[in-house]
Amino acid sequence: MIHKMRLQEDPFERIKNGIKTVEFRLYDEKRKQIKIGDQIEFSKLPDMNEKLVVEVLDLYREKSFEILFRKLFTDEKEIVEKVNLMYRFYTQEEQDKYGVLGIKIRVVNN
Repeated sequence: MIHKMRLQEDPFERIKNGIKTVEFRLYDEKRKQIKIGDQIEFSKLPDMNEKLVVEVLDLYREKSFEILFRKLFTDEKEIVEKVNLMYRFYTQEEQDKYGVLGIKIRVVNN
């Protein structure tokens, strides 16, 4: 199955260049459909003309981004920065309602 998602320019470029290998989202109805082996087509914001296809290698589900980041990262400063960054996109209420998902990915086309 191929899922379609939009992505800001910076994370899009970091995935494209192989630097970012896990994408973080709310575990909402759309993300509950994602399975290991599926593909995701990311469209780069704002114009969405550039596309990037990745394969889903693994899924990490937790109640909050803080819990998830503490399982995936060891540097406290990095964890705090990542948690604060996620609050720019998702509220605590949204995290409480849906939970969160880390999607381990590998670029299929570039």
